[in-house]
Amino acid sequence: MKVPTQKRIYRDLDAGIISGVCAGVARYFDIDAVWVRAAAVLGLFMATPITLVAYVAAVILLPRLV
Repeated sequence: MKVPTQKRIYRDLDAGIISGVCAGVARYFDIDAVWVRAAAVLGLFMATPITLVAYVAAVILLPRLV
């Protein structure tokens, strides 16, 4: 019997542009990082304070890919 591996979210510094948050989220949801980055930029224009707080919190709380 094969034990399923647990899916984890993390910051992917190798594929990331700034801190790897969008790349890690994209890998977690198995989508292209361009879409996550586009959503982040759109969020910056529509709700700047919320998006900035969420991004900084993700940088602090999400572990780096080792």
